[in-house]
Amino acid sequence: MNVTVLLFASYADALGASSVELPLAPGATVRDVVTALGQLPGAERLPPSPLVAVNEVYASYDGVVDPGDEVAIIPPVAGG
Repeated sequence: MNVTVLLFASYADALGASSVELPLAPGATVRDVVTALGQLPGAERLPPSPLVAVNEVYASYDGVVDPGDEVAIIPPVAGG
C-alpha cells in the first residue's frame, strides 16, 4: 500500500520535497511511516520522533495507517 507523507518548512527543505509517497506493508503504523521516512536521503536532519497527523488529526505512533492516508510530519512552531 502507499501513503502520502506531507513535509513542511525545514522538514521539506531537508528532504527536498513537500511530499513523498511511501510504499508500506498492510497494517503499517505511524511508527513504520516515520521509520521509512528516516531512510530517505536528507532525513538525518529530522528529529527521531516528530509530531505526526494522519488525515489532519494528530496521531499516536501506534496508530495504523490505511492505503491512501495522508500523513503530515509537523515541524516545531515558534513565534511571538
